[in-house]
Amino acid sequence: MATAALVVARRAALLALCAASGVACRAADRGATTGGTGGGAGADASSYPPPFSITALDRVGIGSPGSTGWAAIGSARADVAWGEGPFARVGLALDLESACFPFEKWQPDPPPTGQRWPADCDAFDRNLSVFVDDPADGSPATGVSAPFEIVHAITPFGGPEHIDVDLTDLANARPGTRQLRVDLSSNSDPQGLTTGSNGGWTVSVRVDVTPGRAPRAVLAAVPLVAARVSAGDPRPIAAWQVPSGTVAGRLEYRTSGHGQGRRAPSCLGPAEEFCDRHHQIQIDSVLAEDVEPYRHDCQTLCTPAHQGPVDGGLDYCQENPCGDMTSVVAPRANWCPGSMTPPFVWDDLPALVTPGAHTATFEIDEIAAGGFWFVSATYYAYGP
Repeated sequence: MATAALVVARRAALLALCAASGVACRAADRGATTGGTGGGAGADASSYPPPFSITALDRVGIGSPGSTGWAAIGSARADVAWGEGPFARVGLALDLESACFPFEKWQPDPPPTGQRWPADCDAFDRNLSVFVDDPADGSPATGVSAPFEIVHAITPFGGPEHIDVDLTDLANARPGTRQLRVDLSSNSDPQGLTTGSNGGWTVSVRVDVTPGRAPRAVLAAVPLVAARVSAGDPRPIAAWQVPSGTVAGRLEYRTSGHGQGRRAPSCLGPAEEFCDRHHQIQIDSVLAEDVEPYRHDCQTLCTPAHQGPVDGGLDYCQENPCGDMTSVVAPRANWCPGSMTPPFVWDDLPALVTPGAHTATFEIDEIAAGGFWFVSATYYAYGP
């Protein structure tokens, strides 16, 4: 394995060899020494540091408001130093654990007297988001920093969950040390009847880094918005710059509807969790996309299982062991229990490659009182 000193020596030798030919030298130097690039000849793989892993969170407990004994309440943070790049690949792996399941956990940790759930068990599906914060970014209108949302997901009803995401483009655009934040909302039931009286989750996050030639020339990564939008709130608006030299762009939009508001038209149940809405994405005040974020595939997260004797016991979903099976499979406002919500992605909009200033507006059809939508968006610019 190459040491840091050997890497520097090899790069110096590479530059010396190609010093007489400016174009070739610049291409080799770009591929060998900088992040955010994917073109050019690049360097031999042996000139890069070996792959490594970062344990950002190691079984960190995130409890609910009012709970005790957890390392954090509502969110957990960690600095992640993935280095200066370039990176052939950067991936994040997240694992959730629960005191609810497997049910064998109930033997050493039974529900307290008069309660139905182990105290630390959170039996419900909860919002789960992972952000990469960058304090250097800020909205021109508000000055409030917008983070990159890299995971938009829902926990299972009381079960474990594993999530993998690719961060290669983000790491190449934003090398160095970033702050990672896991937001996980929970609520306890003091009586322990609907969920645990001290409910929470245990979270582990690992980042796997492979230094090497970047697969794409990433010129910019811009967090446009990360907001909760309720009835009567203004539409989220974001501004960004397309850098000179951009030949391709990508817009990612993540969203899901929640709440327990009164059932409204186009809703199969409480708003906005069961509401079928249209979202309009305007670029430079012109409608670019109209999407309908609604999921009909939640039945894929209910593999029937049984606990206890054949003529009794409990029928449940393996992926959502504490949820009512009819609730688990119900269609929802762009999410399913125990699942990551994938982004809508556009890469063919002219504004994404036109250098200069642009704006994006995200508008949601009539949101019912008592309901809300989470929305986030990120822009990537790519060079040749």
